[in-house]
Amino acid sequence: MPDKFTIDGNLFAVAEPHAARNEFAARRRRNAKDEAELPTYEAAAKLLPEPVWEGREDVVRAYRKAWQLAFGNLRKARAEAGFVSDFIDTAFNGFLFMWDSSFIVMFGKYGAAAFNFQQTLDNFYAHQHRDGFISREINEIDGREQFARDDPASTGPNIMPWAEWEYYQTTGDATRLGKVFDPLLAYHRWLWLNRSWQDGTYWSCGLACGMDNQPRAAAEFDPAMSHGFMSWIDTCAQQYLSGRILTGMGKLLGREDETAWLAEEAEFLKRVINDTMWSAADNFYYDRRRDGSLSGVKTVGAYWTLLAGLVPEERRAAFIEHLDDPNEFNRPVRVPTLSADDPHYQPDGGYWLGSVWAPTNYMILKALGNMGTPRAEQLAREIARNYVDNVVDVFERTGTLFENYAPEHPDPGCPAKADFVGWTGLAPISVLFEYVFGIRPEALKDRIVWHVDLTEAHGIRRYPFKGGSVTLLAGGRTRASELPEFTLESTVPVDVEIHVAGQVLTRHLEGAGK
Repeated sequence: MPDKFTIDGNLFAVAEPHAARNEFAARRRRNAKDEAELPTYEAAAKLLPEPVWEGREDVVRAYRKAWQLAFGNLRKARAEAGFVSDFIDTAFNGFLFMWDSSFIVMFGKYGAAAFNFQQTLDNFYAHQHRDGFISREINEIDGREQFARDDPASTGPNIMPWAEWEYYQTTGDATRLGKVFDPLLAYHRWLWLNRSWQDGTYWSCGLACGMDNQPRAAAEFDPAMSHGFMSWIDTCAQQYLSGRILTGMGKLLGREDETAWLAEEAEFLKRVINDTMWSAADNFYYDRRRDGSLSGVKTVGAYWTLLAGLVPEERRAAFIEHLDDPNEFNRPVRVPTLSADDPHYQPDGGYWLGSVWAPTNYMILKALGNMGTPRAEQLAREIARNYVDNVVDVFERTGTLFENYAPEHPDPGCPAKADFVGWTGLAPISVLFEYVFGIRPEALKDRIVWHVDLTEAHGIRRYPFKGGSVTLLAGGRTRASELPEFTLESTVPVDVEIHVAGQVLTRHLEGAGK
């Protein structure tokens, strides 16, 4: 038996035409790699965004620590691993993880002036098999794939399309979309062929969905390694989201004919999720067991439906209120990944039995932000402020950032790795920028939307947007009903839409200063 799983090792794999056009795999076969030196944090610091928050130097210290750890985890691509681009390590076990990397690049995009964090995902595309499969976990030294592709835990979750789309929202880089479109479409199709049930819904397992030990399947099934013969709510929603994004990419690239089949799948998934995976009694989405019953396990994975745009308008208000219920997800540290009223919930976190994790918090915040209602914005601000404050509290006492946090008190979760940047960089970078400061990019509309809620002076210098640098500063004020003074500068043309004191102000920056 071979000691590692190899790319294209299955002689009977069916060739997928989009995988055949994957230029990253072609680079792997040429042993192409980047010869540039990796930047240090000290060299990069002057290129990174500079947050300002009056009276909160503790937050700024945590922000700088996150970048210091991130740059310390940069690695050179090794030809022996089949990697084609330098990357940021997952900070876990010497393997590059699909799930982690997809979230890491969502804060990494803010450091693109110093290092192209997005190219971390290139190494997954380079490892794509000829039938479209991509392993979720790849050894950084020799390219060993941690699981055989037919293993239930071999791949997922399918969120790389979302990670690429978020990058596009900041950079407007359509050239990259053109490069990643083929491997992403081939991967989506592989999942459609190999991870769906007869009724068209999708399955996963604890490891493959990323939430290793949540008790979602019945007790006789292993939570990490078994699909439990269920339709998994997060996996179904992620496939719907992937299809929507790939359809949008196809439209931008003039390749709509290649994504037309996704429209039929999207229509089906939206119908079956809302008809068979929603509990009207609980106002919540659940996994569905093979007898048609719902699991009753309240996992934050259900909120992928909100991010994907699957939740009908009449259900949204009740659905998001679970996030504000102290008996469920509104615990002292927000948001636990398992509802506090679940019998398996653990106050110290128990990994995915209640711990507070950066990726799921960020997913929830993005979902609430996309709703666009005053209540959703308020809830997003409250969750973001609570999360950042607790992460910073632990940082001030320990000097570092952790893999996850306990839901009942501001401490590391049990267990939780230290120096984990890693995706915890989301908390003092992306969550701070987007949901505490309220600054969110919309490259498709050539604008930045800024929800100004803080009364202290705050903002960002060297904010990256479409290849340029923007300064966004708000002065202090005594009441939220007052208009602060703004300092707005940009090296590229951009509209800044400011929501403040019950007003919406629009400022156009020509790109040469104020």
